[in-house]
Amino acid sequence: MTTPPTADTAAELADALTRAMKRIRRQTMHRLEPYGITPAQARALRTLAHAPGCGEDSGGAPMRLSELAERLRIVPRSATAVVDALEEAALVARTPDPADRRAVRVVLTDSGRAALERIGQVRHEVAQEYFEPVSRAEQEVLLRALRAAEAAYESAPPPGRPAAR
Repeated sequence: MTTPPTADTAAELADALTRAMKRIRRQTMHRLEPYGITPAQARALRTLAHAPGCGEDSGGAPMRLSELAERLRIVPRSATAVVDALEEAALVARTPDPADRRAVRVVLTDSGRAALERIGQVRHEVAQEYFEPVSRAEQEVLLRALRAAEAAYESAPPPGRPAAR
């Protein structure tokens, strides 16, 4: 016995995206495990890599721990735990903020940059494997649709939803 197709395409799409993200996340987590890196740590490293003064571009001051928490959309206490683990693994270093002695800035170490390369390779492999059955043209259409939905979501929040940061 089959269930009738749902008329709510948007809800079905949301469900399909949720399943896809869970599978991609699970596979990524499994592949990062030998390197001792969790998905949360990988996200933090990627965020730091794109911040002025933290990654390849050396302009600007390194990112404050509070700013990292904000960009990751997690509470500062959780960001502290992530950075503690990254620092213990020698992937980041904390430095005092010269402008505010109470604040701490976070920078990638050479080991952190090497870990970013491994993370990038794992992410690429997992994505390639997951989307392999989907044609390149369909992938591009899906990407454009998701970018359009995200842009609309960010620019004009519907009533009842707070504006995104």
